[in-house]
Amino acid sequence: MKKIEAVIKPFKLEDVKDALVDIDISGMTITEVRGYGRQQGHTELYRGAEYVVDFLPKVKIELVVKEEDLDSAISAIVGAAKTGKIGDGKIFVSSIEKTIRIRTGEEDEEAI
Repeated sequence: MKKIEAVIKPFKLEDVKDALVDIDISGMTITEVRGYGRQQGHTELYRGAEYVVDFLPKVKIELVVKEEDLDSAISAIVGAAKTGKIGDGKIFVSSIEKTIRIRTGEEDEEAI
């Protein structure tokens, strides 16, 4: 099993969710986060004063998939989240040692 963490632009969340549902991947955790990468934030003008916005709003999607679903899930996320502009986000993949569904006690792939 693999855990996918994708940090994307907030307005792309519904597109990514729909793309994952289209390939029969459901169940994800969404967190509103703030951060920056190469773009290093930006400056804004408010009431005549300029100020720097260092941490931009992003959405972090976390999901666990079977190993055989990993490539299709990544392709769906990239296809739906990509705008071609700086700040589109990143995807991180890590291994999951164990998964347990609390309600039923199911473990590993049965618990996904």
